[in-house]
Amino acid sequence: MVLIIVLIANFWSDTKRLIADFVPIRYVRIDGVFQYISKEALQKSLLPYVSTDFFSVDVQELDKAALQHPWIKSVSVKRVWPDAIDIKVTEQLPAVRWGDKGLLNLSGGLFTPENAAEFKQLPLIQGPKGYETRLLEIMKGLEKDLAAHALHLVEFKVNERRAWDILLQNGIEIKLGRNGQLKNFQRFLKTLDLLGQDKVAAIAKVDLRYPNGFSITWKADAPVIDWKQVVAPQQQI
Repeated sequence: MVLIIVLIANFWSDTKRLIADFVPIRYVRIDGVFQYISKEALQKSLLPYVSTDFFSVDVQELDKAALQHPWIKSVSVKRVWPDAIDIKVTEQLPAVRWGDKGLLNLSGGLFTPENAAEFKQLPLIQGPKGYETRLLEIMKGLEKDLAAHALHLVEFKVNERRAWDILLQNGIEIKLGRNGQLKNFQRFLKTLDLLGQDKVAAIAKVDLRYPNGFSITWKADAPVIDWKQVVAPQQQI
C-alpha cells in the first residue's frame, strides 16, 4: 500500500514537471474598485510572483506581496486552470487622519500610505498608540452630537494624560480633562441650545475641565452677553 502511494506521488510529481512548460501563467486578472492605487502598477509589482507555471505559483506569497501595499485592505488569490491567476482586491477606505502620517479606515484600522498628508480634508485624530478604534468610535459620537447643533469636528486630540482637545470647523476650541469628558461635553451642548446660533458663532474657546461648570473665551468682536437673559429669558405675553 505504501509503495503504491509513493509511486502515485512520484508519478504526479513527474507529470507536473513534464506539463509545466505547457501551462505557464499567461493571464493575471485583477478585480476590484481602484480609487487610490493604480491597477496597472499593482499588476506590474506582482509579476515576479507569477512568472512561472500554473503549479508552481505560491498563492500565499502572492497574497502577502499584494498586502504589502498600504492601500490594500484585503486580497483573495486563486488559480484558474489552465493558465490564469485571479486576484480580488479590496482597497482601504480612509475615514480620518491619524497623527502626522497615518489614516484610519472605517473600522479603525491604521494604515500608512506615502500620500497620507494629501488627505487634509479628513478630520484628524491624534492619540496614544493602540487606541485607534476606540478614539474613532468616540469621535463618531461627538460628531453626531455636534451635527445636531449644525457644528462639525475637524480635530480630536488625546494627550498622554488622556485629556481631550477638540477643534470645530468654525474655529471653536474645546478642552476637556481626563475624567467625565462625555458628561461635561453634553452639559456644554445643552448650553448651546440656550445661547442660539449668533452667540455660538462668537465663541473662541471653551474650557470644560471644571467639575461643576465651564468657562468660555469670546472672540474679540463678540457682543456682550446678558447671561441672566440667556438662563432665564423673559416670557413673552
